[in-house]
Amino acid sequence: MQRVRLGARDLWVSRLLFGTLTMGPLQRNLPPERGAELLCHAAARGVNFVDTAEYYGTYPHVRLALAKWPDLVVCTKSYAYDLDGAKRSVALAQEGIGRERIDVFLLHEQESEHTLRGHEAALSYYLRLREEGILGAVGLSTHHIAAVRAAARWPGIDVVFPIINPRGLGIVDGTREDMEAAVFKAHAAGRGVLAMKALGGGHLIGERRAAFRYALDLPGVDAVAVGMQSEAEIDFNCALFSGGEPDAKSAAET
Repeated sequence: MQRVRLGARDLWVSRLLFGTLTMGPLQRNLPPERGAELLCHAAARGVNFVDTAEYYGTYPHVRLALAKWPDLVVCTKSYAYDLDGAKRSVALAQEGIGRERIDVFLLHEQESEHTLRGHEAALSYYLRLREEGILGAVGLSTHHIAAVRAAARWPGIDVVFPIINPRGLGIVDGTREDMEAAVFKAHAAGRGVLAMKALGGGHLIGERRAAFRYALDLPGVDAVAVGMQSEAEIDFNCALFSGGEPDAKSAAET
């Protein structure tokens, strides 16, 4: 599994980012022990990057996986906008995953420079913790092109996590081509770029090979987040992301 440097920070991550939303109580509701098994199965195949969020309810799953794979790079997200909320969110993440350092901490679902201003108290706190070494990188996730453009020029932003897929599904304020241009500009400005919803929330599952290839080949994208709920699905995706061909068993079971 290829690893890349995420933006300007000293974080080396697999190009396949294991998204945990699908295993949590908002979707499949897997027990933490089962979620950890899947995370460890992926880790054994080179996937060292895990995406979670305070909202997802999957900190217990990640915590158990970290007990076996302590070097996993963890990205989390919070809706906090003020100082008190930001402090609570960081403490919840630390307690939740059982580790003081959070590798990547993001403002969840930003829309533009205006929402960034509205979250400035939280962002300033995260940036302070980054300088103290408690957070490794700071940034935002978004479905909006305007937020990606803002991230490219906003001081202190390390990582941007936008929605992007071949059909532009889920992009709120423009076209796929607009998002592609914004992603390229953000990466050129030194931001690490993570792609979410490469399968359009499941709508592109029938064309997943092409959808993953599109995201991986898109200039500026460092890693692509994918939710996975079985060992066969992990094996299939690991093969594709490593440039290989999935074996017949994993292909048949996904």
